Amino acid sequence: MAINKESSAYTFTFSIIMVIVVGAVLSSLSLGLKPMQDENRKVKKQMDILSAIGIDSDRSTASDLYDKHIIGSYVISSRGEQLEGEEAFYVDVQKQIRDKTIQPEDRLFPIFEAETEEGKKYVLPVVGKGLWGPIWGYVALASDMKTIAGVSFDHKGETPGLGAEINQTFFQDRYKNAKISIDGRFAPVTVVKDGTGSSDPQRVDGITGGTITSKGVEEMMNRTLSVYQSYFNNKSNS
Repeated sequence: MAINKESSAYTFTFSIIMVIVVGAVLSSLSLGLKPMQDENRKVKKQMDILSAIGIDSDRSTASDLYDKHIIGSYVISSRGEQLEGEEAFYVDVQKQIRDKTIQPEDRLFPIFEAETEEGKKYVLPVVGKGLWGPIWGYVALASDMKTIAGVSFDHKGETPGLGAEINQTFFQDRYKNAKISIDGRFAPVTVVKDGTGSSDPQRVDGITGGTITSKGVEEMMNRTLSVYQSYFNNKSNS
């Protein structure tokens, strides 16, 4: 029996078969590439953490440098208590914020301890929202646990030349030596646009034309870092 290739039934059947075949191929490719994708995400995260402590790395050197400089990691609760059985590196900090089933009091907060030529540093992940999507980064505190020694920020879709500049060195360097704690109390760091940021340890000059993204960085920094205050107070007094 001849097949009528001009019929609607033939076209419909052929389309369904192609969808199934293409779907199966794409699914197989996705499964095959997943280990590589997971490794790429791991290395990128190592590079970002290293960047916050002032260590330059690339995909070929990140793992070795991470193992050399990151001497420990752990997770604290929203109350500043160190938790057992949690692996800091694999905590999805963005999910902690996005997932509405995770209550604020149940969120997890990783800490990475680093050893550098300047001494010990504490690296803390931060996540927030810019003008067009998620923003995130890592903040390195000096050994006094209150002075910002370095930061590393990134974004998903901020405007080039404006909000996207949060991942540029000139902006990130403005956070160096800012204080997040005064007399054991959390001290927020404010992003300003009047040019006074360079003369005040509690102020950082924002990005010209990128006010909303700059303020997004301010919000994510202060909201996240304030949680760590009780932990560092306890550590200082121990």
